[in-house]
Amino acid sequence: MRLSVFCRTRLVRLSITAAVAVVIMIGTTPSASAHVRLSATDASPGGYGLLTFRVPTESDTASTTEIVINFPRKTPITSVSVARVAGWTAKIETARLKKPIQTDDGPVSSYVTRLDWKADSATAAIKPGQFGLFNISAGPLPKTSGIPFPTDQHYSDGTVVAWDQIASGTVEPDHPAPVLELSADQSASPTPATSAPATSTSSAGASADPLGVIGIALGVVAVVVAILALWRTRNRPTR
Repeated sequence: MRLSVFCRTRLVRLSITAAVAVVIMIGTTPSASAHVRLSATDASPGGYGLLTFRVPTESDTASTTEIVINFPRKTPITSVSVARVAGWTAKIETARLKKPIQTDDGPVSSYVTRLDWKADSATAAIKPGQFGLFNISAGPLPKTSGIPFPTDQHYSDGTVVAWDQIASGTVEPDHPAPVLELSADQSASPTPATSAPATSTSSAGASADPLGVIGIALGVVAVVVAILALWRTRNRPTR
């Protein structure tokens, strides 16, 4: 049984509506990449680098009040200095090395184990829908391709989110640890933001998600196909 032109047109219009709804839904879904992230533009194995931790508040009701960053122990980092963040206080914890490390400035007998950032007040905390940038200068960096920094994110309601899972293969875990990717040929140009405020206003899901981009592209294709089908239906000669 053949559908009438009216029925075919109605079905095509419904298809267009559904396709547009898919695009809107994908475009407004929070990105899975809105986690604690670590980046650096001038870091290289064996050298120093400016490391930036990007911390979004993923809670809809609580603010981020504390960030605890755990440093590697198997590949110790001996020198860390922090950039000032307005309204936050940083505390560096160290431990003694079993064997001192020789540096250009002489032997070093301790290394950094943990860095604890705390908001001085509720006003300085990272509110829902905001993210904070925390910058440190660290080195000498281990001669390896990647360094995980397991991080604990404390919220004002007492919740603690541990970003400490190590990715296996291409699938990202639910709570991945921030990882510093190192490459021997990275540029030595410094990162300009050395004292970024802890409460930069932005959507927590602002980072582009590859799966979301693919989904949007497929939705656009569906809309185009539906429009072409509608055009063919309207221009089909009647018998």
